[in-house]
Amino acid sequence: MSDLERTVLDGLRQPEYCGGVIEVAKGLWIRRADVSVAQLVEYALRLNVGAVMRRIGFLMEIYNLGTAADRERLRGCVSGTYSLLDPVLPPGGKHTARWHLRLNVDPDEFRAVIGT
Repeated sequence: MSDLERTVLDGLRQPEYCGGVIEVAKGLWIRRADVSVAQLVEYALRLNVGAVMRRIGFLMEIYNLGTAADRERLRGCVSGTYSLLDPVLPPGGKHTARWHLRLNVDPDEFRAVIGT
């Protein structure tokens, strides 16, 4: 049995099983009122997978979820290597040094989920 927070992280760990990172992001946004950000961050840190910490931190920032301290806890664990934002899609796009992600999905697509 899995809770909502672990399901989000599992989707970010293996996005090929749930339609890609944009689909995980949609689910996160739709259920944002039910997500415990503290639990999400704790699980991500315990899972200790750099790509997952980068992706969830990026999404938390885009959707303004949690506090700056929550996001900084994740950023503090990010190494200097870069991961694809969505490994399901071809590589390409800009790099963001803040999260050490290669943005092969335009951040505006994530913002479109919330209508901004």
